[in-house]
Amino acid sequence: MNGDWLLRGRDGRLSVYLSVGDAVLCRAERAPGGPWSPARRVGGEQELLGSCAVGQGPDRYAHLVSWRPTGSGEAGLVHSTHFRPRLAALDWAPVGHPNRKGAVTGTPAVAVDAQGRGHVFVRNRGGGVSMVAQKEKGGWDPWRDLKGSDVQDGLAAVTGESGRVRLYAAVPGGILHWRQEEPGAQPVLQEALEARVRPGTLYALATSAEHTTLFYTDESGDLCAWRPGSKPAALLPSAGPGPVRAVRCELDGYDCTLLAQRSASGRVAFAAYPTEQESAGAWWAESGPLLPEDAGVSPAVDEDGRVVAATSSPSTGSLLLTRRKDEPGLALEAWREA
Repeated sequence: MNGDWLLRGRDGRLSVYLSVGDAVLCRAERAPGGPWSPARRVGGEQELLGSCAVGQGPDRYAHLVSWRPTGSGEAGLVHSTHFRPRLAALDWAPVGHPNRKGAVTGTPAVAVDAQGRGHVFVRNRGGGVSMVAQKEKGGWDPWRDLKGSDVQDGLAAVTGESGRVRLYAAVPGGILHWRQEEPGAQPVLQEALEARVRPGTLYALATSAEHTTLFYTDESGDLCAWRPGSKPAALLPSAGPGPVRAVRCELDGYDCTLLAQRSASGRVAFAAYPTEQESAGAWWAESGPLLPEDAGVSPAVDEDGRVVAATSSPSTGSLLLTRRKDEPGLALEAWREA
């Protein structure tokens, strides 16, 4: 899944979205903090292709985007909205192809603005990025070419606290950044950052009213944090080969950013530091059992403000969860099967 797949809905229930085979599955709490429901297929019986993207707006509705086959060797993107964790999601609706038609061009990314409009981003056949966005009163705008070249797979889309959307993409020797200047406007390509990025390690998080922070692993193995307009900071060595995930939370009265990553040892590694204060330093602490190689991790905050994290493995179908204990620091409860 591209994006945070552990989400809290408007009713306080947590839900997870999992890409399994030709489908996206959803599981949800029956009540906040309670037992979990069995997995349900999202968007009907339509067959899907490849990875799925998930994003959530201020209204806490989940937006999901994936590819579906449309003909011999061809595919198109589809979108679904999930309003409540225990209600059925809308059926998958086609949103087209960045080149009108053709094969899958890359893993999509989705962000949702302050008005609840989904913004879908994907690489196009020319190696740049294209976007399609929902209209405020229904339907979709035409596809737009955002330019760029030699864009690698693994786009990172994020909505800032302003409600405007930003997009990050890795290219050979650098990172491209698009910023939406006004609500509903086409994101504009900004000045690029020179950086040697490991493919597939981008993750973006809104960290203040003014900024979003991009996390990535550089070729030396350091996990770096970058806010456009400043220089990137090497935060700490990456715990493992995959992308990091992050959430803002309150720890002992401080606004902190919690990082989570599957470590090279196979367990989940956590690190926390004061938000936007990378100079304070951070240290990994591993938690939980050994996980399969395909396991991913996603952190969130529940309706009581407590940190919660989930791991999921497509190969085993396991879903494990933990919550922060009601005590100082980042002590976690024992991991348990949902």
